[in-house]
Amino acid sequence: MNVEDLVLVSVDDHVIEPPDVFARHVPERWQDQRPVQVEQPDGTIVWRYQGEEAATLALNAVVGRSPEELGYEPTSYDEIRKGCYDVTERVRDMDAGGVLGSLCFPSFPGFAGRLFATAPDKAISEVMVRAYNDWHVHEWCGAAPGRFIPLGIGPLWDPHVLAAEVRRLAELDCHAVTFSENPDRLGLPSLHSDTWDPFWAACSDVGTVPCIHIGSSSELTMTSMDAPVDVVTTLAPFAIMKCATDLVWSPIFRKFPDLRIALSEGGIGWVPYLLDRVDRTYKRHRYWTGQDFGDRLPSEVFREHVVTCFIQDPVGLANRHAIGVENITWECDYPHGDSIWPYSPEELLLEADGLSDEEIDLITHRNAMRIFRFDPFAVRPREACTVGALRAQAARSNVDTAEHRTGIRRGKPGQTMEQVIAQTNV
Repeated sequence: MNVEDLVLVSVDDHVIEPPDVFARHVPERWQDQRPVQVEQPDGTIVWRYQGEEAATLALNAVVGRSPEELGYEPTSYDEIRKGCYDVTERVRDMDAGGVLGSLCFPSFPGFAGRLFATAPDKAISEVMVRAYNDWHVHEWCGAAPGRFIPLGIGPLWDPHVLAAEVRRLAELDCHAVTFSENPDRLGLPSLHSDTWDPFWAACSDVGTVPCIHIGSSSELTMTSMDAPVDVVTTLAPFAIMKCATDLVWSPIFRKFPDLRIALSEGGIGWVPYLLDRVDRTYKRHRYWTGQDFGDRLPSEVFREHVVTCFIQDPVGLANRHAIGVENITWECDYPHGDSIWPYSPEELLLEADGLSDEEIDLITHRNAMRIFRFDPFAVRPREACTVGALRAQAARSNVDTAEHRTGIRRGKPGQTMEQVIAQTNV
C-alpha cells in the first residue's frame, strides 16, 4: 500500500466552537440564557454559562504549531488555526492531511457535555444541548456531506431525556453520542448502575454508538499534585483502560447484546494485557465473585462490543490480532497536541509495516464506516477519497501547511500539575 492510496477516516477529532454556535438554534425565549463568549483582560476568550466559565486550552488547538510552542495556556481565536473553528477551513485542512472523514468531539461543553450537566438549571441546559446538537449536525457536518460523522452530546442528568435525544438524533442520521468514562466522578450513577438502561436501550434500538473520550469524567489521571505534567500526559490513556474494565465487568453488554461502545483517544497498546488479565481474573475468582459470562470469556465480550482507536501505537498494531482487527479504528486528533497533522498518513503507514492491505483498509476506514454508518463513497467516488486525491485538491486550493512559529514559548519547563491547574483553572 502506498501513502497516496490510503483512505483515512478519523474517529476522534475536535471542534473549537465558533462564537455563533447557538445563534440560529436556540428559541427566542431562551436567547438570553445561552452560553456567551467573554473576553478576559489578557485577551483570552472564555465561554460563560449559568455562572460557570470554560476556557479553551491552547493544547486543545495547537495543530500546525511547532512543538516548542505547545502549552496549556488558554488562548484566543486569532492565535489558532482557522480550521479549528471554521468548517470550510477544516475541510481544506482535512484535504491537506489526506483525511476523508472526521468525527468531532465538542470542546467548551466538555467531551461529554459536562458543562450542561453540572449547571443548576437543567431545563435551560436541555434546550442548549438540543441547540448544540442541531448546530453540529446541520451546520458543522451539514456543510460538507460525506466528510463528517455526526456526534451528539446528551443531557446526562436524566437517562430518559438522554434516551429521547439519542432517538431524535438518529432521525437526523446521527448515530454517535458522547458519554462519560466515569459518570460517578460527575456525581451521577456509575456504569454498574441500571439507571442508565433507558440510554443503553435507545442506543441499541437505533444503532447509536456511545463514544467515551479520555477526560470525559473531568478527572485527571495523576499521582500527586507536585508531579510534573509529563506524568499526567503519560497516564492519560489509562483513564480509558479503567473505563474498559468497568464496562467488561458491568452487566451492560449482557443486557444489551447489540450495543457497541467506542473508546476514544485511549490508544490500543494496553488492550492485550487487559484482556489477558480479565480472563485470568474470571477463571480464578468467578466462583466467589459471582460473575457469569456463560460459555464465553470476558475478552470475547470485549472484542464483540468495544471499539478502540489510536493515533500512533506501534505496540498495539503489532498485537492487533489479540485486540481484534475489526475493532480497531484510527484517529487524527486534529487539532490537539498529539496530532501529527498534516503528516499522519506517512507516520501511519510506517507503523503499519507488516500489515496486509486488507488489514490497513479495515483499520483506516472500513471499520469506522461500518460501525458509525458512514458512507462517504455514496457522495464521492472512492478514487476521489484517497490521500493522494485529497492532497491534490488541497494543492489546487493553496492550503498552507507550513509550521506555525510565533516566537512565543508557551510551555513552561518543569511545571507541576498544581501550577498548571492554577494557571488554567481547569
